[in-house]
Amino acid sequence: MFKAGSLPERGTLRSRRDPSTALDTPNVRADSLCSGCPSRNDLLIILLSSLLLFSCSSPTPAVTPQLITVYSTAASQPWLPELYECAGTATAISRVDDPSAADIVLRVGEPSFLNSPAFQIDTEEILIVTHRQNPVQNLTLEGARDLFAEQGDPSVQVWVYASGEDVQEVFAQVVMAGRNVSPSARLAVNPQQMSDTLVNEANAVGILPRHWKAGDVREVFSVATVPVLAITEAEPQGVIMKLLACLQK
Repeated sequence: MFKAGSLPERGTLRSRRDPSTALDTPNVRADSLCSGCPSRNDLLIILLSSLLLFSCSSPTPAVTPQLITVYSTAASQPWLPELYECAGTATAISRVDDPSAADIVLRVGEPSFLNSPAFQIDTEEILIVTHRQNPVQNLTLEGARDLFAEQGDPSVQVWVYASGEDVQEVFAQVVMAGRNVSPSARLAVNPQQMSDTLVNEANAVGILPRHWKAGDVREVFSVATVPVLAITEAEPQGVIMKLLACLQK
């Protein structure tokens, strides 16, 4: 940036008559006192040129981040920070509550019906977990099925998720295999509530993704290791394709 200043003042020398000669001495220009200095016109031209260049130069326009909408199930939330990191500053991530309105859907396990492109970005292990003081010890598949169908220890309180939750779908397919969960089973709204319950209630047994396991709880059965999926409405292109490639690294 050029900063305009005041022009330098110029002095004037008056002609003087030399008493030793009858001829007048011609006027002397003040410019001769500074040999090689720019003239007033030169300085004015430089200043005008600088101002013209400054006024003609336009600032670099700010890049508007491209907006990508994302829906994530409660169980898949641990992968959101990676998505934000992959997005950086060039992409804005907006979370939505409706999976049908999302560019990318994150979930744990394969849905029962899938007709859209799906990309595995990681794996997750689904566990049956108890409080450390719970009488339930290591379970077999049949023992887990009986316990959640209310044919096990009556002192144990089983916890499950709503039938539409991705973790519950995996559990129903692998463990229950068509059998119904006990009607007295308690419902956890999300893995965080399930984790808190298993940590604090001695008689609780529940289903928990490994990423949500916390505190002094005990694993009694490994249900399955399933893919963590990023599902798109159509074949990904552009920014969405770059985000998915980053998540798969």
